[in-house]
Amino acid sequence: MHDRRPIRAKSGTNQEGTSSHNRRVMIDALRVNGALSRADLARATRLTKQTVSNIIDELERDGLVAAHEVIRKGRGQPSTPYSLVPAGAFAIGLQIDRHITRALAVDLMGTILTRAEAPLPANGPQGGVKVILDLVEAVRRELGQMFSQSERRLVGLGAAMPGPFGTENTTDDPWMMSAWQTFPLLEMLAAGTGLEVGLQNDAAACAQAERMVGAAHGLDHAVCLYLGYGIGAGLILGGELYSGANGNAGEIGMALLSPGGRAAPLEHRASLAALYQHLEIDPADPRVYAKVNELASTDDPRVQLWLDEAVMDLRWSVHLIETVFDPQTVILCGGAPEALAFRLMAAMEPLVPSVAQRSNRSVPRFQLGMTDPWAVALGAAAEPISRAFDPRFSAILKQAI
Repeated sequence: MHDRRPIRAKSGTNQEGTSSHNRRVMIDALRVNGALSRADLARATRLTKQTVSNIIDELERDGLVAAHEVIRKGRGQPSTPYSLVPAGAFAIGLQIDRHITRALAVDLMGTILTRAEAPLPANGPQGGVKVILDLVEAVRRELGQMFSQSERRLVGLGAAMPGPFGTENTTDDPWMMSAWQTFPLLEMLAAGTGLEVGLQNDAAACAQAERMVGAAHGLDHAVCLYLGYGIGAGLILGGELYSGANGNAGEIGMALLSPGGRAAPLEHRASLAALYQHLEIDPADPRVYAKVNELASTDDPRVQLWLDEAVMDLRWSVHLIETVFDPQTVILCGGAPEALAFRLMAAMEPLVPSVAQRSNRSVPRFQLGMTDPWAVALGAAAEPISRAFDPRFSAILKQAI
C-alpha cells in the first residue's frame, strides 16, 4: 500500500542559490556600511577575493554598484571603493488605512522620490479600488518622468494595511477593516498594475522602514512597537522580518494585556484611535495629525489624562516584548505626532524591569523611531527592495518559501 504521508523536509540549494545569496550579502554590506573596497568586502563577508571581484563586476554591469575614485594610502596598494547606485532599483509602497490611502516611490537606498495621498471612500473596496489604482498609477507616472529607466528597474509594489489577516472574527470591530480583510487585495493590485505585489500589516511595514533607513538600520534583533490607529509590533529577528505562519506575528494590540485585569484589547485603550475617542476628534479629519500635535504641544490636560492610562499598558507591552524576543532594542514608531511621541517616551520611564536591563548595552533599551504618517508607505516600499536584494534564507532555497 502506497504511503501518502506528506514528507516534511527543508528545500536544498544549488550553485545558483549560493550565488544569489552571496550577491545579496554583498549588496547588504554596502547598504549597511556605505562605500567599501573589494578587499574590505572580502574581509567582511569572508568570501574569497575572486568571488567578491566576480560579484562586484556583475553588480556593476547590472547598474547596482558604481566605483569611486581610487584611494592611495602611503606605499600600499591603491583601493577602489564601491557603493550602491540609488537609481539601480525602484519600488512603490502603498498604505491602505481606514480613511486615507498613501503611495510613494523609493530608490534602492530608500529615498522617497515622489508621493501622493487621497481620501478613501467609506464604502470600502467597492469605491476604494479605483482610488488606490489611480494613486499608484500617478506615483508611477511621476517616477517615470524623473527616471527614464524606472519601469525597467521597478522591482515591485509593496502594500500595507491593518491586520490581522485571515481570521474568522466577523464582529464589526472599528479597529479592523473588515471589508478589506476579505477582499482579494493582492490579486486586484497585481492585475491592476502588472507588478509583483507583497502585503504586510502596518506594524511590519513600519519595521521595514526602520530597518532600511531608521533606528533599526544595521540591527539583527529589534522589535518596533507601532503606535497608529491601532497597535502592533514589527519583529526583526535574526536579521529578517518575521511575519509568522499567516502574516499576523506581532499583533500585540489584540492582546488582553492589562495589569488591571480589564478584558478589552490593548489597542482599545492605548492606541491613537483611543486617543481620538478621548479627545472627541474625527479620525477622518484631514487635519487630525496637526490637531493632536498641537494639543500635545500645549500640555492639554485631556492628553495628559490619556497618557497616564496608556503608559501603564505600554510599559507592560515593552516588558513582554523584551521577555519573549530578547531584542537589541525596542523602537517606538508609527504615525503618532512628534509632540505626542516625545511626551510618551518621557512618560514611559522608568520601564518595567526585564531581561533587557544590561550594563553593557550598545543601543538604548527603548528608543524613538519614526514619527511620520508616511512611515507605513515607506516600509511598504521597502518590502519589494528587501525581497529582491536582502539576504534571506528563502533566497537560498531551490523553491522560495
